Amino acid sequence: MLSVTNPKPFPACPSPFNLAAYVLSRADALPDKVAVAVLSEKSVESFTYAKLVAAVRGTGTGFLQAGCKPGDKILLRLGNTIDFPIAYLGALAVGLVPIPTSAALSVNEVALIVAQMQPRIILCDPDVTSVPGAPAIGLAALREMRALPPAPWDMGDPDRLGYVVYTSGTSGAPRAVAHAHRAIWARRMMHQGWYGLRPDDVLMHAGAFNWTYTLGTGLMDPWSVGATALVPGSGTPPETLCVLLARHNGTLFAAAPGVYRQMLARGPLHALPDLRHALSAGEKLPAATQEAWQAATGTQIYEAYGLSECSTFISSNPKAPCETQALGRPQPGRRVAIIGAQGPVPVGDAGIISVHQSDPGLMIGYLGHPAETQAKFKDDWFLTGDLGRMGADGQIHYLGRDDDMMNAGGYRVSPIEVEAVVSAAPGVTSAGAAEVEVKPGVRVIVAFYSSTAPLDEDALRTYVEPNLATYKQPRAYIRVKQMPMSANGKILRRRLHLFWPKNTKAH
Repeated sequence: MLSVTNPKPFPACPSPFNLAAYVLSRADALPDKVAVAVLSEKSVESFTYAKLVAAVRGTGTGFLQAGCKPGDKILLRLGNTIDFPIAYLGALAVGLVPIPTSAALSVNEVALIVAQMQPRIILCDPDVTSVPGAPAIGLAALREMRALPPAPWDMGDPDRLGYVVYTSGTSGAPRAVAHAHRAIWARRMMHQGWYGLRPDDVLMHAGAFNWTYTLGTGLMDPWSVGATALVPGSGTPPETLCVLLARHNGTLFAAAPGVYRQMLARGPLHALPDLRHALSAGEKLPAATQEAWQAATGTQIYEAYGLSECSTFISSNPKAPCETQALGRPQPGRRVAIIGAQGPVPVGDAGIISVHQSDPGLMIGYLGHPAETQAKFKDDWFLTGDLGRMGADGQIHYLGRDDDMMNAGGYRVSPIEVEAVVSAAPGVTSAGAAEVEVKPGVRVIVAFYSSTAPLDEDALRTYVEPNLATYKQPRAYIRVKQMPMSANGKILRRRLHLFWPKNTKAH
């Protein structure tokens, strides 16, 4: 038997279609229900469904009045506030293409995106790094748009370009991942295939809005079924998350594995009487973290697997729990395979976790890079680059990366990006970057470098950090006499972890 699923096809996305209209389709029936609440220990900023849809459609009108036309791109340089999803959906509502980006990006990284995307407008939060390159709209003007008359929904082909997110490319340069409006329709498969999502749920997500995990799981999916989303305010400490979750009757909690580790490390967790279960994605959830959470809260964490190029398509869920070490099973309607040199491999054999090209959640491609897009496919399968094996019961086990890509708190990071910056630092003669497990279940990015004389680590950090987003920055710098090299002169990154000194602490 081969490692491939052939499920009943999921219903096709309706046409014409608009992502924002679909997300807010429950608003008319639930005008007074709280759609989202932004929380801090001392305050709550809430939006009812009526207020949210008015803000989104008014913002869409504002973009049109600013001269934007369907198909134009809008770059979001906004913080972790309600302004982010309102602007994101406002752009999609009128057929514009939002580009959500991390607030942690450096000036050089933002400049590269502006040069590549040529946005019609840049939305600017004064607390977030931005660069010139297009007309800017500040927070005050953006917020005033919410009161404008509602724009009509721009309905069209569900396969048309909807939004663009950035991810590290295998070449080292960030790649613009283009998604269609239909991507949100594909997420219906995870409502029961992962969340067990219900209209009466109150879901809190602990991530930043620019992350597709947060935008999708934390906001778009709850809204599409008429549930309530809870958003911790920027800078909320891990130990406060449980307090807010309990205070506001949270039934579901979603975060990356690192957040669970931080919460558990801060001492006994606040009781969570309303929590049904928790959700994890972004990187592999360590078994120890899963077990510690269950012991502390009495609830399970259900894990899911996906990537920037495709929404999560493998998961466990309350009706189909999986072994602790497994990622889960392909969600109902997802066609998934473990691909080897000749195609799908026999059950139990290792190969590359792959999803069929017909999946509605799969990207359109990397904008401006058709060759790199094509390289990600083998026959009809999109190759994720992650190794796995499928058991006879359909559970898929994660076996690591098939390439040198690193995972920093759920964001994929190319070592080439990090190496390019570290190599340019004064005194560095060569550099390599790799993920290192610094303690059980905790992996960080480490820079290894050679130099003619020892270098001051603080000086290295001072040079590197302004040129890389926070999540891309090495947590330690290790000097080596000579980089491990292949016969053709390439750095053997998979050997770099051998140079990690025991008892070394990472920042």
